[in-house]
Amino acid sequence: MFGRFPRRTAALVLVLGAVASGCGGGPPEPSGPESLPASGTPQVTPQPREIERVGDDLGVTGKVEVVVDPVADGPTRELAEQVLRMAGADEVVVREPGERAEDASLRVRIGDSESPSVVRGLQAAGRELPEQLGPEGYALAATADADPQVVIGAQESAGAYYGVQTLRQLTSPGRIAGVAVQDSPKMPVRGAIEGFYGPPWSHQDRLDQLAFYGDAKLNSYVYAPKDDPYHRERWREPYPEPEFDQVRDLIAQAGRHHVKFTFALSPGTSICYSDDADVRALLDKLEAVRAAGVHDFSIPLDDISYTSWNCAGDERAYGPPSQEAAGRAQADLLNRVQREFVDAHPDVSPLQTVSTEYSDLDDSPYKQRIREQLDERVLMMWTGDGVIPERITTDDARAAEQVWGRRLLLWDNYPVNDFDGSEGRLMLGPYAEREPGLGDELAGDVVNPMNQAAASKVVELGAADFAWNDEDFDPQRAWRAAADYLAGQRFAGGDPGLRANPDTAAALLVFFDLEHMAPVANGSAWLPPAPELAGRLDEFRSAWEDGDRDQALRDLDEYAQRIATAPERIRAGAPADFVAGAEPWLRATDLWGDSLLATTAGLRARADGNAQRADGQFARAGQLADRAGQVRTDPEASRPQGPVRVADGVLDVFIAQAPQM
Repeated sequence: MFGRFPRRTAALVLVLGAVASGCGGGPPEPSGPESLPASGTPQVTPQPREIERVGDDLGVTGKVEVVVDPVADGPTRELAEQVLRMAGADEVVVREPGERAEDASLRVRIGDSESPSVVRGLQAAGRELPEQLGPEGYALAATADADPQVVIGAQESAGAYYGVQTLRQLTSPGRIAGVAVQDSPKMPVRGAIEGFYGPPWSHQDRLDQLAFYGDAKLNSYVYAPKDDPYHRERWREPYPEPEFDQVRDLIAQAGRHHVKFTFALSPGTSICYSDDADVRALLDKLEAVRAAGVHDFSIPLDDISYTSWNCAGDERAYGPPSQEAAGRAQADLLNRVQREFVDAHPDVSPLQTVSTEYSDLDDSPYKQRIREQLDERVLMMWTGDGVIPERITTDDARAAEQVWGRRLLLWDNYPVNDFDGSEGRLMLGPYAEREPGLGDELAGDVVNPMNQAAASKVVELGAADFAWNDEDFDPQRAWRAAADYLAGQRFAGGDPGLRANPDTAAALLVFFDLEHMAPVANGSAWLPPAPELAGRLDEFRSAWEDGDRDQALRDLDEYAQRIATAPERIRAGAPADFVAGAEPWLRATDLWGDSLLATTAGLRARADGNAQRADGQFARAGQLADRAGQVRTDPEASRPQGPVRVADGVLDVFIAQAPQM
């Protein structure tokens, strides 16, 4: 734990600020800029384990010196320089310890947590580090004393990188928050698996996602798009050179953002488990990817049948098709990959897999064989108590560990929208109904995102927050952070910015609410539709029935305006890839917003006794609603196809019922 440091009260900080501003002052001394009074701590996502204010903010101006040692790798150094220039530094000089010091207004030290200069810098803020920071952990202190400085200490390069990612969120134009942070992730594996059906992400989508994962402190990306022929149907064939060049690009991009690129190969639709030639083809393809720089591999065996074999040899080797026989055959295959490929390369991580039975908590002959025969080092994915569970609890995880005989990696099928029950839906609700404490039970958490890559960041950022610090997780806080990120706080994943545009963020939250509903496999909701709008409509109905109609209409009309203007504000302020992916839903929201405005106009006309105008407005509202209902998903970007859903069951019902109110 951190040692304690006396905190200044907000009142004292304000008094000191008033005194400083009233003294006339002058330009800052060469040793550094004036401190900038402030109170409280900025919001950082993922939420740090410990964050505390230790003094005034630091000014950022003129020349800033960054001193680094080998724990700060190239991407970390580049990120630090970008952040400081964004904050207002005219010049950023990066040097190593022992080189001549620069005459700088602010010094930033990024290095090994055991380095004497790092230890002294943290002690200056009243910080005492534990013996071990933990994997990927870091400590940070920003102090605005006579010699303003920021110190980031870590024991490995990922921790140093994450410390600078936190520094990015502590920085606003011209200042860095005077806080101390000690932090490390709860779950060792945090990320996303591109494991959906339908149009795979574009190469640019993937590059952007990997940059975003660095921003969000996600450390894993599993490449497993079902509709990539060389991943599944044509798994034996080497990637053609143009496609393999793109894989190389992704490997390099992942490395720049401290993300493990996990290459998945899914042979289950056609492999002959007993055929050594097939196994050698699998191993050869993995070796070709390893030679390109990949250290993490997965052999998914999901969404295949064990009611038939792919070759006669398997029946001779394992008997007639059955759950038990499939378990034995798959354990043999995975054990060979672990022992003949993974063990042969010390730089390769333990194998990952998704089994054919990948959900629920029930034992079976298949699970029994996997439990008894599969190498204990193989990391197995599990989707929860259901393919798309309504919630995931610590009891579920403990029960699943007993069934499978190992700690599991969660494959979370949210926000994926490739199944029939998700037709027409964009999943923009919060990451919710995952129980705090899962970090103690699971090896990690990877979410299966949507066909729409940029829109998937809403849930991905929530999952990043949960996997990093599930005990302090707040779904609504993370949801708002996603809106801020898309409204301008994005960094590596888009145009740089230190502060969100509040109008864009507010419009995004209105839009997120309209796309809040999340279904299980049969289409019923585990996250309800449009809870904010539904609450406002309930308040309207109550006030209308109580006779306070004028105020009720003013309140509803104000929110209807926010819905109607949200698409244009999002188009103007959100990233272009988010807008492109969400365009059918934005177009439908345009129409639904205008329909709701026409409805409120009709209700006002009725309240004023103008029946003719009321009928005209209600008719217009119905026409706009009909047009909105005809907007369909883009077949080039979505699976399955269907009419776009916007607050269905809430907005459409209110507009239909309003003429009878």
